[in-house]
Amino acid sequence: MIKINLLPFRAARKRENIKRQLIIFVLTTVFCLLTGGYFYLTLSAELRSLKEQEQQLNRDLATYRKTLNKIKTLEKTIKEINAKLEVIKKLERGKTGPVFLLDEIAMAVPKDKLWLNSLSEKGGTLSISGTAMDNETVALFMNNLEASDHIGTVDLINVQLRDLPSYKLKVSDFNLSCKIVEKPKEVKK
Repeated sequence: MIKINLLPFRAARKRENIKRQLIIFVLTTVFCLLTGGYFYLTLSAELRSLKEQEQQLNRDLATYRKTLNKIKTLEKTIKEINAKLEVIKKLERGKTGPVFLLDEIAMAVPKDKLWLNSLSEKGGTLSISGTAMDNETVALFMNNLEASDHIGTVDLINVQLRDLPSYKLKVSDFNLSCKIVEKPKEVKK
């Protein structure tokens, strides 16, 4: 009978299994390292690209900030100019307002029947004192004032009858209080 020694065959087989497992382990490790390296390179390239994009956006933002600062400065200047224009318009209205007011008072005075002694304006109220030939002339003057554009209400403060013996006349001294209107009344058609 022939005897076959199987021990070396089993040992060789065992060595071959260990060798195969070692090769699989090494190949798996190399594959994992290559895959990790690939993802690392891909992600680092993407990260580099995003950082460049961020830097470009920051540069653009800096130029936009300069533009926004210029716009804010211009808006501030525009507000200041508008405020100055409003002051100028108000001054022009204030400059021409008294002229129109005095013109309307002059137009309201009945000729040769009424004389004005004083005019004073304080806080939107106009005080007028004068002398008229009679009470009807004072009433006519009050109606004429109320019909004007720049005068609102007209109130009679007092009327006193005074005798002028040298002219043989009796005249009426009067005091009026009038409210000045900022905007002229609408013209009646």
